[in-house]
Amino acid sequence: MTGTTIGLLIIMGIYLVAMVLIGISFSRKNKNVGDFYLGGRKLGPIVTAMSAEASDMSSWLLMGLPGVAYLTGIADAGWTAIGLAIGTYFNWLIVAKRLRRYTVKANNSITLPDFFSNRYRDKSKALLAISAILIVVFFVPYTASGFAACGKLFSTLFGVSYLPAMIVSAVIIVAYTALGGFLAASTTDLIQSIIMTAALIIVVIFGINVAGGLDAVIRNAQSLDGFTSMFATHDPATGSAAPYGALKIASTLAWGLGYFGMPHILLRFMGIEDENKLKTSRRIASVWVVISMFVAIFIGIIGYSMTKAGAVEALVGSESEKLIIKIAMLLSNHGVLAVIMAGLILAGILACTMSTSDSQLLAASSSVSQNLLHDVLGIKLSQKASMLAARLTVVAIAIIGVVLAADPNSSVFGIVSFAWAGFGASFGPVMLFSLFWKRTNRNGALAGMIVGGVMVFVWKYLIAPMGGLLAIYELLPAFICASIAIVVVSLLTAPPSEEIVKEFESV
Repeated sequence: MTGTTIGLLIIMGIYLVAMVLIGISFSRKNKNVGDFYLGGRKLGPIVTAMSAEASDMSSWLLMGLPGVAYLTGIADAGWTAIGLAIGTYFNWLIVAKRLRRYTVKANNSITLPDFFSNRYRDKSKALLAISAILIVVFFVPYTASGFAACGKLFSTLFGVSYLPAMIVSAVIIVAYTALGGFLAASTTDLIQSIIMTAALIIVVIFGINVAGGLDAVIRNAQSLDGFTSMFATHDPATGSAAPYGALKIASTLAWGLGYFGMPHILLRFMGIEDENKLKTSRRIASVWVVISMFVAIFIGIIGYSMTKAGAVEALVGSESEKLIIKIAMLLSNHGVLAVIMAGLILAGILACTMSTSDSQLLAASSSVSQNLLHDVLGIKLSQKASMLAARLTVVAIAIIGVVLAADPNSSVFGIVSFAWAGFGASFGPVMLFSLFWKRTNRNGALAGMIVGGVMVFVWKYLIAPMGGLLAIYELLPAFICASIAIVVVSLLTAPPSEEIVKEFESV
């Protein structure tokens, strides 16, 4: 192992140890499951903003998004980023404050399944059970994508086998999440967002310099057919351009709809200490998201010029997601300071992954231990036993994630896009109608949740493969079908009780 490799390993090791120490420090502050899963609603505006966005971005910000831009140009990545930027802003603008207030009114709900069940006074607990199951179904592969990203990182860097590298990464994430809960996850997410920002800046500056300057980057990108167009994509196999039509643009923009149903983001809205500070959080979050995503896309464009200059080897398929790792390794060959900066970039990749995985583990854990075991099955536990069950559930879900991430050839971007669609269609319409349409009833919410979740699978695996106009991102049709189901079933069944309507109006 070279001195450079040892230096990188030390920097990343310091970062990982720091994350675990944060988990240990916050473990003493978790007096009950409410503290463990929602931090006692004590988050400040900056932590709320940055932890929400860091947990949102995941490993695809530094790996998936640059990889897509590197292979096919700016259209696919660009429209995705625009959709996510719009979705981020409107989620903070119209959902955050009302959800924070409503979850307190609705029997102080600490999880999304709790909120849906309390909002509609669902004595059958069907909403609670189905929403909890959907969270586990879609979060386990989402978490697995994070573990896979870590495995790719360490195997590429240090030449170790993918599987043990991935398992060690998962163990560290589980350690600080299981110990510190929501407050630890949110605090580490704030730190990780800062590291992610530093990584983006360093990569752009170094990449442009190696590629021969900004003019060379732009010139090389424009030389590829369709690479710099928002209405065409570059086909790396043939070198030709393929049109990027209106329907494809609409389905890609639909990524933004996913925000309204993301449990790990919505929990941040629920956890802020003062709802009046959400405006500050919204501004911070929106600016950071827009800048970070478009910088990530630019890294993909820079990467092509670095390949053409002979600095980085040509990458194909899912290998393109390793672009930023290759750039960091190239940087590390330029002295001690460069090793430190390269270490920051690599820690940034870990930060992207860990900030999302910890939040997903918590959300999935709360669905199993709090909603399924305690609320649905009626298993009564003491506070101490409840905390133990919560932590053991984090471990159990992580183990399943590790099993799913065992294949090193899986695409981080592909896994995330499917899970994103699942949450967006299952919970997004139900969340919006729950907050803004008082005629929505329990049956409508249940129908929307089921239809949205089922349609994601149906469209992805049965309809989209037919090709043509049907080959669109599954989130858009599933979201529309779920919304229609909510309206139709709510209108065809009895209206909500006077108690539910009064609570809605008070919020």
